[in-house]
Amino acid sequence: MGDSSGDEIDSFVIQIQAPHCGSNYPAAGYSAGSAFLMEAVLTFGLVSVVLGTASGAQSIGVFGAIGVGAYIALAGLWGSPISGASMNPARTFGPNLVGTDFTSYWVYAAGPLAGAMLAVGAAWVLRGPGGGRAGSGAAQGDLYTEIEHPDKA
Repeated sequence: MGDSSGDEIDSFVIQIQAPHCGSNYPAAGYSAGSAFLMEAVLTFGLVSVVLGTASGAQSIGVFGAIGVGAYIALAGLWGSPISGASMNPARTFGPNLVGTDFTSYWVYAAGPLAGAMLAVGAAWVLRGPGGGRAGSGAAQGDLYTEIEHPDKA
């Protein structure tokens, strides 16, 4: 008797969660193209924040995590009404696989990829290719006063 009531509850819960299985889809009234653009813009911002606060010579230590977390929270508030603010193809792939619905998955694979590539390109244009002895030393907390190859500094 206890098993049948548990089965009924499980079946009720599964029926409620089954339509979307926790995945992201473009919101009603928005096209897949609008959701793609939103995902690209959100991911561009996220990768820019990571590259500016938590990588290489730009690392600001544990405060980088606060900046990244704050951006993710704000991006979620800004982008959720349009695209769900996934910013991560794997985060959307799993629920789509369980729900067997890949209708708009291309938005959540191509949008973040495009946004990340644009962010890395912008960082390269603004800061250069990186590397070099001075940049590596600064990333590790040492500041070199002499530069071996000034053209790579």
